Amino acid sequence: MWTLAGRRYGTFLGLTLCFMGLCLPSLGMSLLVPQPIINATAAENILLPVEHSCTGIPAIKWEYMSNWGWGLQNIISWKAGIFVNVSKSYDTRVHRYENGSIQLLNVGMRDAGYYVVTVVEELGAIKHGVIILNVYEVLYEDLHFVAVFIAFLTAAAAILICFIWACDKFVHMFWKKRRRLKEQATEDIQLQTIEAPAIQYLTD
Repeated sequence: MWTLAGRRYGTFLGLTLCFMGLCLPSLGMSLLVPQPIINATAAENILLPVEHSCTGIPAIKWEYMSNWGWGLQNIISWKAGIFVNVSKSYDTRVHRYENGSIQLLNVGMRDAGYYVVTVVEELGAIKHGVIILNVYEVLYEDLHFVAVFIAFLTAAAAILICFIWACDKFVHMFWKKRRRLKEQATEDIQLQTIEAPAIQYLTD
């Protein structure tokens, strides 16, 4: 129930902020989100683009909310030439641009969700925008791993077969040589048995 409610809350919040940021007019201020939905693959660097115009130097804030609606998490906030605050979890993964856009590095499945941008101008006017980020796993990497693993097993099987063949050949040669030595020893014993009476007869 919590999961379903969270997802409904997240969808409702996203639609509400989209309506507030893109549909409601603000005098002397505008915020444009050219790509409200972005699809990315894991480990990719993605740009969350926005464009704004307002009076003076605005304060810009980016927040993240997962698809399950577990509250807003601060990513970065700044006011050009005055302050920059970056969340520790995004410290090495986010770059900001003068137009208010940000870039996320090495995105993963955990980064999928809603990205809320808030622009506050000096006179107090506020604009919101929302970007929905979908992140997909790179399936070909899994297939590549499977192919490499199968190739490794094939090579190991070939080496094992060659080893078994060599062992069988060695054992066969060993027993063949041993049989010959045994046959030769038997012939020598028989020859000695025949020669012994003859030598004794000649001696007598």
